[in-house]
Amino acid sequence: MSMIHVRAVSPPDLTDQVVEILEGDTCVVNLVVQPGIVRSPDGDSITCDVHRAGANRLLRGLRDIHLDRRGSIIVEPVDTALSEGTSDTGRFADPPVWELVEARIRAEGTYAPSFYLYLVVAGLIGAVGIVTNSQILIVAAMVVGPEYGAIASIALGIDRGHRGRIKQGVFALVSGFTLAIVSTFLFSLLIRAFGFQSKAFEAGLRPVSNLIDTPNFFSFAVAGLAGIIGIVSLTEAKTSALLGVFISVTTIPAAADIGVSAAFGNGSEVRGSFIQLLVNIVVLVLVGVLTLRIQRAIWCRVSARARP
Repeated sequence: MSMIHVRAVSPPDLTDQVVEILEGDTCVVNLVVQPGIVRSPDGDSITCDVHRAGANRLLRGLRDIHLDRRGSIIVEPVDTALSEGTSDTGRFADPPVWELVEARIRAEGTYAPSFYLYLVVAGLIGAVGIVTNSQILIVAAMVVGPEYGAIASIALGIDRGHRGRIKQGVFALVSGFTLAIVSTFLFSLLIRAFGFQSKAFEAGLRPVSNLIDTPNFFSFAVAGLAGIIGIVSLTEAKTSALLGVFISVTTIPAAADIGVSAAFGNGSEVRGSFIQLLVNIVVLVLVGVLTLRIQRAIWCRVSARARP
C-alpha cells in the first residue's frame, strides 16, 4: 500500500475541524493529536498516515478550511509501511498526490543563477558538437540543459491560471536562451578565427547541424511524445524517464546552432534552428498542459471507483 505521512500545525480554534475531517476519512490511519506542544507559531501538532487513494480529497478538505494559511501542512512520501492496517493493496488505487506533483514541478521551475549557467555551458558543449560533427556532445548538451523544468512550470502555470508563474518561466527561457545563444555566438567566432572547426564542417559536411536546423513533421512528433512522457515522469517521480526527455528534445542544440550558424554566416541555418527551437518549446508546453489535465481527469475517476 502506498501512503503519505501528513504533519500539520493547527491553531487551537481550528483543531476540532481538522480532527473531524481526519477522523471521518477511512483513508486516514495512525492519527495522533498533541495539543499545545508547537511553538513559533503556537499551535497543536497533528500527524497521520494517509492512503494515497484518499490523499487528494483529504488535502483539499484541509485547505478548504485554510489550515495551510492559518497553520501549516507538510506532506512526506512513505517508502515502506509494515502493518496489517496498511497492507491491503487491492482495496485502494495508487493515484498521484497532486500537491506533491505540483510542488515537484514548482521546484523545477526555480531560476537561480545556476539555471543560466547550465544553459550557457550546455550551449557551448552543443557548439563544440556541431563544429566537430559529434552527436555524443550534442546528447551531452541535452542532458546538461535545465530548460525542461521551466517548460513544465509554464505548463503548470497555464493549467492553474497562474500568470506570475507563466511570466517567470517565459522570462527565464527567453533570457536564458538569449544568453546561451550570445555566448555560443562569441565562442563560435573564436573557433572560426583560430580555425578550430573540423575539416568536414569547413567543407560544408554538417550532418549534425543539418539535422538540427531542418524542422519537419518529426520535430513535432518527438516534441509531443517527449512532452507527454516528461509530465508523466514528473507526476510519478520517474527520473530515468525524465532523462530520456532531456535527450529527446531539440532545444539546447537548436540554440547552439543559432549561435554557430550566425558566427559562420549561414542565415538559412539560423532561421531553421530558430524555428526548431520555437517548435519544441511551444509543443512541449501545450502537450504538458493537456497531459496534466488528462491525467487529473483519469485519476479522478480511478480514485472515485476505488474510494472505500
